[in-house]
Amino acid sequence: MPKFSEPSRVVLDDIDRQIIALLHENARIPNVDLAREVGVSPSTCLARVRSLRERGVITRYTAEINPAALGFTLQALVSVRIRPGARHLMEQISDDLRREPEVAQLFFLGGSEDFLIHVRVRDSEHVRQFVLKNLSANPAVALTETNLVFEHHTADSAGLRAVL
Repeated sequence: MPKFSEPSRVVLDDIDRQIIALLHENARIPNVDLAREVGVSPSTCLARVRSLRERGVITRYTAEINPAALGFTLQALVSVRIRPGARHLMEQISDDLRREPEVAQLFFLGGSEDFLIHVRVRDSEHVRQFVLKNLSANPAVALTETNLVFEHHTADSAGLRAVL
């Protein structure tokens, strides 16, 4: 599992917060439009965005893909418990799972379960095969539980604005 060092809290001013909120809403906004929205010159805005990247506030830009448009019409959450004697294998299991194309997100948990895996699959047989191949066949895995996702919503930037 990747080790994350505790980042030092970054000091943000109101312009930084506005830039973050706008980029969170639309990462493809042209710099000139972003600058106009926050009330600074384009060169200042570009420097601000660059500084946010360098300070680790902005870590990447992504495109949100509709999995159903690619034939992945079913999503599931699979919780996994590792056998107590196999805890030393958790990093390897995590690395292996993150390489699987069905895995959209992988969470390492504190609590009764060790992992929560968000998978995107074609159908129920596909999720079954994923669990059998990647989890049930692994002697380190003690227990799995699969829950189908009927609806999936991502948080919008309004939630982000509340914490900024």
